[in-house]
Amino acid sequence: MNRFFQNPGEKIIEALITISGTVTSLTVLLIVFFLFKEGLGIFSQTPVAEGSVIAVHPQNPVKELSAKEVKEIFDQEITNWNQVGGANAPIKIFALDDITDYYTEEQIGANFEYLPQRINEIVAKDPNILAYFPDEYLSKDFSGRRLKLAKITVLGFITGTQWYPTIEPAVQMGVLSLILGTLLVSFGAILFALPLGLATSIYLAEIASPKLRGILKPVIELLAGIPSVVYGFFGLVVIVPLIQDIFGLPVGETALAGSLVLGIMALPTIISVSEDALRTTPRAMKEASLALGASKWQTIYKVMIPYSISGISTAAILGIGRAIGETMAVLMVTGNASVIPTTFLEPVRTIPATIAAELGEAPQGGIHYQALFALGCILFLMTLAINLTVDMVSAKKKENR
Repeated sequence: MNRFFQNPGEKIIEALITISGTVTSLTVLLIVFFLFKEGLGIFSQTPVAEGSVIAVHPQNPVKELSAKEVKEIFDQEITNWNQVGGANAPIKIFALDDITDYYTEEQIGANFEYLPQRINEIVAKDPNILAYFPDEYLSKDFSGRRLKLAKITVLGFITGTQWYPTIEPAVQMGVLSLILGTLLVSFGAILFALPLGLATSIYLAEIASPKLRGILKPVIELLAGIPSVVYGFFGLVVIVPLIQDIFGLPVGETALAGSLVLGIMALPTIISVSEDALRTTPRAMKEASLALGASKWQTIYKVMIPYSISGISTAAILGIGRAIGETMAVLMVTGNASVIPTTFLEPVRTIPATIAAELGEAPQGGIHYQALFALGCILFLMTLAINLTVDMVSAKKKENR
């Protein structure tokens, strides 16, 4: 009788577990699919500012420009058409604010009703003009030629050094500074947190008394539950002024401040996981090492650490994951300057901080919106690469053991 009722119950539980696992797996896959669907859309876009037109005279031989060339033209770094493959003639820039240099208010219209026609006349008359204006003022019989801008490429997106997603007339979508800033802050955080966390885990596992361990372990695990914004406030009030005073910097919001804050945030995870891994070392192995004449410290670094390397690697993965994906704390203490970092004492901007700061202002479906999703794809791939690398190292360690 008991077996009759036990089997249906087990089948129901098994079915529920299967359904739960399937739904969870599909949800994760759908999230990743949505992320890449939105992010990869940017590579089919031209970098013209949304709702804008860049036009030239119909006889201008220049057919296409890059976003960088357009920016340099409007910054007066490129002043002649022959510098971009055109005729030897000076480039004459026209923006909407310049319309009053050509026409009176009566000719434009009280409600700008004649503005499309006037812009059309200006572009048609001057063979050297480069006009930039909102597309709402593009006349139906526009006699000029809309200039093509080279589409954003994967290589240009990743290796570009300028991140100006809202600049006019052509947005600059280079994320190299954001990638390097993220890697620098994360590397600094792990460089600080991993040795300190491993040392603390060894102390808790082998040196601290059971009573002291019973007090310290819950306190350390409690630190992992503190919201990141609290760590950010701590960094802003304590660490940032300290760095500024010690190094004599004009500002203390630097990569070093971000690394220290993230390192502190990653410590509870690294300590807890590493300590649990060290305590799984069989007692027989430790006693055998001591019986052969090894000291306690030799037993720790020649027996316990090699045996627990898989768990320690897991702690490192979780710590790196916490550091590389952290948002609010980094946003508050790193200065948010999208420049190529050269030292830890410079302001930087990370990928998560950029997404958090700009996503709310990006029009849905626009080029800026898609660029932020592309940053999310890069962050996902970076985290995946780190996880796979550490897993491979851990697997080799196990094989060699």
